[in-house]
Amino acid sequence: MAGRFAQKPVPERTLPHRGSRLPARPGAVPRQATAESRRWTPPGPLDLRLVLGPLRRGPSDPTYRATPDGSFWRASRTPEGPGTLRVVQRSGTVHADAWGPGAGWLLGQLPHMLGESDEPEVFEPRHRLVAATHRRRPGLRLMRTGLVLESLIPSILEQKVTTDEAYRAWRLLIREYGEPAPGPAPERMHVMPEPRTWRMIPSWEWHRAGVDNKRASTVLRAVRVAHRLEEAAAMEPEQAQECLELVPGIGPWTSAETVQRSHGAPDAVTVGDLHLPGIVGYALAGERDSDDARMLELLEPYRGQRHRAARFILLSGRTPPRRTPKMPRVDIGRL
Repeated sequence: MAGRFAQKPVPERTLPHRGSRLPARPGAVPRQATAESRRWTPPGPLDLRLVLGPLRRGPSDPTYRATPDGSFWRASRTPEGPGTLRVVQRSGTVHADAWGPGAGWLLGQLPHMLGESDEPEVFEPRHRLVAATHRRRPGLRLMRTGLVLESLIPSILEQKVTTDEAYRAWRLLIREYGEPAPGPAPERMHVMPEPRTWRMIPSWEWHRAGVDNKRASTVLRAVRVAHRLEEAAAMEPEQAQECLELVPGIGPWTSAETVQRSHGAPDAVTVGDLHLPGIVGYALAGERDSDDARMLELLEPYRGQRHRAARFILLSGRTPPRRTPKMPRVDIGRL
């Protein structure tokens, strides 16, 4: 595997950081640097919150922010360096501004990120619930960020833990080892660390963030071959998943969660999820205890669009009722 995923050598610079020596962060971009701008008119209805929402990893994600003026901010590490993107929609037109070395790349990628290459018109609802949600949410398009690692790493952190635990780990690691977002980004926004910085994070810092050795080791294996994994952005989603799953510790759940964002993969249904089979089973068949096999059976009429169907099911808000908790045991001796 090492031969297939050789990474280009990167000159190393170091600086003290919490008792360890980590690669120096690139020179900071002035927070009031001049913005590059772009205007883009989507080919159909577009709901920025629905489209960009999957990029948000918790309410305090340092790489994502929605502000009261209707703007959505994203801090990314692009092939050309760190960049900050701000998008807002006015009268059907998307207004985008970007800062930092990666500004041009982010603006060039903007239409794909907002679903220009998606084909929502080919989707055919086959259940009443899905059809009703489809009518209410015409602005759902599947994004394609073109960036693999920024979706892969948080997906690894979310393996087999609660979302709160995963969001906390992502937040702590990005704020500690990332770099401030270029331009006039909202306070405490940061760009994800570069691969070499991830590799130099001390073991005790992973522990402090609540990341066990298995997930930390998977992240480290992934960033060692970051260059090759980013090349998967040019592959078809199925090929990209196969490429990602060559890395030990990355399975179908993680690869699907990644390509849903990096590739806008309409059929990359998430298997191995704790809650999704039950939600799909209840929404489509009234069943509370569906497993992966049953979920895939129910989604079979949507083959080619199973991820999109699952998104509409989740947006419907129809979820299995919570089971009634057992009554607490009473100590009669205390009565």
